[in-house]
Amino acid sequence: MLAPTLFLLIGLVVLLASGDRLVRGAANLAKLANVPPLIVGLTVVAFGTSAPELVVTIGAVLGDAAGIAMGNIVGSNIANVLMVLGLPAIIFPISMSVPRLRLHGGALLLATLLFCGMVYRSGSIGTTEAIVFTVGMLMYFSLMIYESRGGSGGASDVDEVTAQDPHVMPTLGLLAMGLIGLPIGASLLVENGEHLAKMLGVREEVIGLTVVAFGTSLPELATVLAAALKKEESVAVGSIVGSNVFNLLFVGAAAGYAGTAPFSDAALSVDIPVMILATAFVSLLIFTKTTYGRALGVVSVIAYLGYIIVLGTATN
Repeated sequence: MLAPTLFLLIGLVVLLASGDRLVRGAANLAKLANVPPLIVGLTVVAFGTSAPELVVTIGAVLGDAAGIAMGNIVGSNIANVLMVLGLPAIIFPISMSVPRLRLHGGALLLATLLFCGMVYRSGSIGTTEAIVFTVGMLMYFSLMIYESRGGSGGASDVDEVTAQDPHVMPTLGLLAMGLIGLPIGASLLVENGEHLAKMLGVREEVIGLTVVAFGTSLPELATVLAAALKKEESVAVGSIVGSNVFNLLFVGAAAGYAGTAPFSDAALSVDIPVMILATAFVSLLIFTKTTYGRALGVVSVIAYLGYIIVLGTATN
């Protein structure tokens, strides 16, 4: 069991490092090509930060490990709300009184309802679901463009990942490392995740819901922690809401185009309802403009750890 665990963790590290380099390289390339910061912020940075989840999900579906793929999507959204927002809230309360946040909160609710409605309708994600999710993603993309007209248009996000004066060769090097490393990391993670699930006697979704989901949420955790310390609530909450919408619609669509990804009975009866409750919880905070304070943060983290413990003790 030690070897699969070790290689799974190595795959996770390779995946996250490669995703970071791909985003930085793509953003630098766009800057060299004089692409407006607005376009870079809404495309390269936004979609690029979902690269780990995207590659893992596609690799899992193609590798007949749909449980890991579906667990990754659902588990990442649960982890983002309960742990990635909850842990920083314990350190520094996060205000939900952020301009236009309700708009994105509504988008998250609609995306969750759309995703769950399609999944409960068929019990899986296939081509039909992928097309519906793509339409939803395009609508959300249009919303971001509409919203950006009244603000900075994501320029600050671009500045965070681009060099001040990018050069061609280092930029191409970053892109190469990202493009080569992502599939390698995903392959290590998915293959060893399958082995680990079989050895532990648990369903594949458990690996996707725990190690894979939390691991691919680490970049979001780092972003939210940094934003919370700087009292930048809009960055902290906005990154999580946007990430969850992308996971459901963008990564969900990719899974459907890659093949048919069925959900187990346990996923339909336990995991997705937990995701719905977590989404309803953060949406309630957003619409009532209630601060995600230390007490709520403690409760959220305990709830997440409890959920993980329950998953860890569950068998096939």
